[in-house]
Amino acid sequence: MEITEEEYRRIIDINQVSVFLGTKAVVPSMQKAGGGSIINISSINGIVGGAIGYTDSKFAVRGFTKAAALQLAHLGIRVNSVHPGVIETPMVTQGDAVEVIKEFAKQIPVGRMAQPEEVSNLVLYLASDESSYSTGSEFVIDGGLTAM
Repeated sequence: MEITEEEYRRIIDINQVSVFLGTKAVVPSMQKAGGGSIINISSINGIVGGAIGYTDSKFAVRGFTKAAALQLAHLGIRVNSVHPGVIETPMVTQGDAVEVIKEFAKQIPVGRMAQPEEVSNLVLYLASDESSYSTGSEFVIDGGLTAM
């Protein structure tokens, strides 16, 4: 309950409003091109609970993705969301929390953090025509964490 309204709104702007603005910006060019694929990056915190502000904004990305998928399908534009778990990036492997995160990673069913390339490969699939029948879907990439 220590978060200020200003801090809360900043998180919402970064994680939620940016998805709306990004979609609004690309739809005209995708419409001209006859279609496209929008991939919104959420988090496993958009699937399960977590920190106030972060979690609710990531849940909002799920809802926005589904609504946009329905509204844009007739234009040939697909909209999906990706929900990564713990990814081994400098953000999580530096600083005070390193040991806590490494210990937490042992609890992930596959026993490790994901590599960034594993997430980017999923995004590449969703951007490709190979995923042409996927829209309004949630793609979880968390090593089985949310299956627990």
